Amino acid sequence: MARIKRAVNAHKKRRKVLKLAKGYFGTRSKQYRSASEQVRRSLRYAYVGRKQRKRDFRRLWIVRINAGARANGMSYSTFINGLKKKNIEVNRKMLAELAVSDPAAFAQLVEMAKEA
Repeated sequence: MARIKRAVNAHKKRRKVLKLAKGYFGTRSKQYRSASEQVRRSLRYAYVGRKQRKRDFRRLWIVRINAGARANGMSYSTFINGLKKKNIEVNRKMLAELAVSDPAAFAQLVEMAKEA
């Protein structure tokens, strides 16, 4: 049976890892072993970060909506509850955008929520 040499494939694999490790400090960007450890860890952090970003943005939106609602004399929870009772379906991202950029429209929504 013929002998298989891995030279080309091994170089490709190492080159790919070192390319991903570009910009890391010291041996983490130069040596394959430490670079591969760091790349593996970085990819894991990136995966987790993509999940956390969704949570972080939702928290930010809720804080902005709460600030806008309290400026109009209402708490966040009662505001959201009032919108639900009125069957007004606006997501938190858009509510936060309204609270920041268009306070007059947001105040109208607060008034509608107060009626409910």
